[in-house]
Amino acid sequence: QVQLVESGGGSVQAGGSLRLSCTASGITTITYYMGWFRQAPGKEREGVARIDPAGSTTYEESVKGRFTISKNNAMNTLYLQMNNVKPEDAAMYYCAAKYRAWGDFRYWGQGTQVTVSS
Repeated sequence: QVQLVESGGGSVQAGGSLRLSCTASGITTITYYMGWFRQAPGKEREGVARIDPAGSTTYEESVKGRFTISKNNAMNTLYLQMNNVKPEDAAMYYCAAKYRAWGDFRYWGQGTQVTVSS
């Protein structure tokens, strides 16, 4: 059974930093494509950052230079370091995984809430 469990969300002031974690079980981060997504109230879910099995990363334009996706394969954990957080970053953040490069992400966590105060 695959489980993705996010943690690290909370309230942060604009300009501050936060690190999200996603611990995986039932899959291995060394073989899966992993990603962080977010959804704000009234908005569609959007991709924030992705990392492939080899460690190559891609970012949504608005977070480039501020967010960093990484993983610790030994701990089977995915991270999202969020720096210079902006009010528009407030959302529920989800960790997701898929086995192949193409297609939709198959496995999803329950999410962790990020609130930004200005």
